Amino acid sequence: MIDGPVLVLNQGYEPHDVCRTRRAIVLMFCGKAEFIEDSRGEIHTVSTSFPIPSVIRLTRRVRRPFIERRLTRQEVFARDNFTCQYCGRETRELTLDHVVPRSQGGGHSWENVVGACRLCNRRKGGRTPEQAGMKLLSEPKAPRGYGYHVPHQYFSSHVEWRKYLPYLEDISPGLQNAVPRPGVAL
Repeated sequence: MIDGPVLVLNQGYEPHDVCRTRRAIVLMFCGKAEFIEDSRGEIHTVSTSFPIPSVIRLTRRVRRPFIERRLTRQEVFARDNFTCQYCGRETRELTLDHVVPRSQGGGHSWENVVGACRLCNRRKGGRTPEQAGMKLLSEPKAPRGYGYHVPHQYFSSHVEWRKYLPYLEDISPGLQNAVPRPGVAL
């Protein structure tokens, strides 16, 4: 519990980082952060007890450079709503498909990679969608940036974080159903 993740918000309530509970407690005791959300119980000391933070907010604004989202399988599948971009079938068993195959000069970029079911990926083979007689449901593009991106694995286990993550509104309906939003983003 003391090594659990804590969402760190910047002074303006935008996501800044994810740190461990120990670091969050140190930031709060040094006056560099304030407690926002609790969901994991209490820490007991000899003289007092206090709630374990799940979300903290920095008291001063910390500038950080814009970080571009990494091109990973899970991020591509989440962007595509866990839906095959050729037949529209919603499944968790997707494969990555290069729209313009690498053998034909296509790159490994957000604009050239989509999620596809195994049948469609096999049917398309090493051809472009036009050559295979297939059509994309939507044009692949890079997801919009929001500064810091909270990794996908935290969405389902930290319900209290969702109202502080504005980009959850832009992700797939399939993922939103798995991650219902309890409140409105600040």
